Amino acid sequence: MASVNKVILVGNCGRDPEIRYLPSGQAVANVSVATSTRRKDKNTGESIESTEWHRVTFYDRLAEIAGEYVRKGRPIYVEGRLKYGKYTDQSGVEKNTVDIIATELQLLGGREGMGGPGGDGDEGGGGAPAPRRMAPSAPPPRAAAAPAPRQAPPPRPASGFDDMDDDIPF
Repeated sequence: MASVNKVILVGNCGRDPEIRYLPSGQAVANVSVATSTRRKDKNTGESIESTEWHRVTFYDRLAEIAGEYVRKGRPIYVEGRLKYGKYTDQSGVEKNTVDIIATELQLLGGREGMGGPGGDGDEGGGGAPAPRRMAPSAPPPRAAAAPAPRQAPPPRPASGFDDMDDDIPF
């Protein structure tokens, strides 16, 4: 039987990514992501908000993309897997860790600070564009190339209906 280790987070970045490079040249970026939940207290009826912090690690091209586009406070969507670890702190106490190893990143919200067209500092605006989806295997964004010339469609076989109008009422 197959098993699944998958995490999906939608939250806000708590800090700018920390990027480093391993001796092999592999890029690594670490960021913290906050997720919040709200509930009503049964006794008082007050709304109680609870925030959880998650440590997320990006590798390779995804780390470079995160370092370029992810900023503190920015909402992001992250897919990945859980990785458990242990370490001993300075006082000799063994601590457990839980990290999310990201396999996919999607930037949410507006395009503020992305340096694209219309990035004149107006962070308000008439609606957010579609989210940018970024995967580790995705090539870097490129300028749009000239459209390829259209080719004529292949000839259709004679069906006996060639003389009919295209005005179909449905």
